[in-house]
Amino acid sequence: MLRLYDTLSGDKKPFTPQDPDMARVYVCGPTVYDYAHLGHARCYVVYDVLVRHLRHHGQTVKYVRNITDIDDKILARAKENGETPASLSERFTEAFQADMKRLGCLAPDVEPKVSEHLDEIHAMISTLIEKEHAYESDGDVYYAVESFEGYGKLSHRDLSKNEAGASERLDSAQTSRKRHPSDFALWKKAPDGETEQWDSPWGRGRPGWHIECSAMSHAHLGDTLDLHGGGLDLVFPHHENEIAQSEGATGKTFSNHWVHNGFVEVDKTKMSKSLGNFFTARELFDKIEPEAIRLFMMTVHYRSPLNLDWSLDDEGNVTGFPQIEEAERRLEYVYATQLKLAAVPPARVLDGPGDAPTALTSFAGALQAALDDDLNMPMALAQMSDLLGSVNEMCDRAMRKKGKVDRAALKAARRAFAALGANLGIGAGDAQQILERIRDRRAATKGITNEWVQSKIQERADARAAREFERADSIRKEVADRGVALHDAPEGTTWSMS
Repeated sequence: MLRLYDTLSGDKKPFTPQDPDMARVYVCGPTVYDYAHLGHARCYVVYDVLVRHLRHHGQTVKYVRNITDIDDKILARAKENGETPASLSERFTEAFQADMKRLGCLAPDVEPKVSEHLDEIHAMISTLIEKEHAYESDGDVYYAVESFEGYGKLSHRDLSKNEAGASERLDSAQTSRKRHPSDFALWKKAPDGETEQWDSPWGRGRPGWHIECSAMSHAHLGDTLDLHGGGLDLVFPHHENEIAQSEGATGKTFSNHWVHNGFVEVDKTKMSKSLGNFFTARELFDKIEPEAIRLFMMTVHYRSPLNLDWSLDDEGNVTGFPQIEEAERRLEYVYATQLKLAAVPPARVLDGPGDAPTALTSFAGALQAALDDDLNMPMALAQMSDLLGSVNEMCDRAMRKKGKVDRAALKAARRAFAALGANLGIGAGDAQQILERIRDRRAATKGITNEWVQSKIQERADARAAREFERADSIRKEVADRGVALHDAPEGTTWSMS
């Protein structure tokens, strides 16, 4: 049974959907005013693994991840760029979706936008006013935190110690319109001269950030979620305020499980756009295979910080990312092993007693056990390493003189790779294409082209055919000196970057 750490209770507890036929999962999506950075990527990879794992083991999931396309940051960036907020948010929405796809994240079942849910937002605010959890003040509407007895239960904060403006930056006039310093905006009156504003029962303006997620999750998943996820930075105030709004409006538990992933850090400081210490995912896509970035995200437990290091040249320019490059080497090993498995000749396959190495037959169960224990992805990768070692040993044995491999072992290995792809989203691509793409990108950094290598392979083949073995050896050395390794096989010679 899947057990996940619950932020609210502070303990691991079983994940048991209220409706066994449908797990309702909501994850806070991006505010689309810029490209997704690695901190965002980590968040969505984590919940992608969660959803994959649930589905692989028979659980139907309705996965909702929102798009915040009405926000002060969007309005400010659009003004800076001289474009409309709608065009900016649409552009970055498409970029975000493309980046997540390249990282191997499945599309959510529903991806609601704030701009398409203003009626639901208005309705929830009206309900909160009727129940005296909210009040209007000169065109703004605020949530009255003192009206909600459980305020602070997720973040374990004492309301009396909250600072004024904890959930948003307010000027003195706005602060004076609030009954309590920690009351937060549900609807914001548009400033004078602001052209981007939307109608509401309280005048023209725009919704507060927190009410958007409460309204959208309620619209698509009902009163009570099975699981609400997001980054650790959202515990307070965003998720705390979501609880107050949603439970104040419905009188029911908002979410039965709260899951939060840790930050990606740079020198032990959270990666964020506001600090300017971030790399966007797409900045790295030209330098690293996207699936390797995904694998890197799994090397540390999802609740722990993930520190990013890089190498610099003498001028201080970033030249590489050693940890992600190492993850790319591990990814190459995954796909090279798959090709090796596929290359076992049928003549070497034996219909024997049905024996298969334990590392192959037990892999699916070991992978499930690792992920069932609070999505322990580092342990899952350790199981993957054992699998790869066993498959390579089996294939090497089969290719020795008179070597054989039991058909049951081959089938077990294929099932193991299928489980790896289904649960972690690793190793599910086209092995040949991915390996060649990684090879060609590395070669290009050294000024090496596939055409040049192929010409050298042909020269060497001609030399060997003419029994000019010294010349053939010199050609091998020539390419090796540039980092190119040649691999001879009955079907021809291939190459890789060493």
